[in-house]
Amino acid sequence: MRVIAHRTIVNYYKQYPETKTALENWYKTTKQTVWQNFGELKKTFNNVDSAGNQRYVFNIKGNDYRLVARILFIQRVVFIRFIGTHKEYDKIDCSAI
Repeated sequence: MRVIAHRTIVNYYKQYPETKTALENWYKTTKQTVWQNFGELKKTFNNVDSAGNQRYVFNIKGNDYRLVARILFIQRVVFIRFIGTHKEYDKIDCSAI
């Protein structure tokens, strides 16, 4: 998959260094995989949830953090829309980001 944009991940873990390993692992796995649908995504990331509107929520670092991505399966593109703590995630509307 093509991930847009790795810079978002790097900027986040520069601010929160404890997330670096988990976010880089997510990025590496995502970049090396091609999913055709949510079922295939779920096989790779068992803890992913669909938030509707092509948005998917990933638990990062033992669910301490959340990453929301818009995934276009046919185009093989993943857009990072949000990275934050679980508490910050609770305040957003995933379908709007």
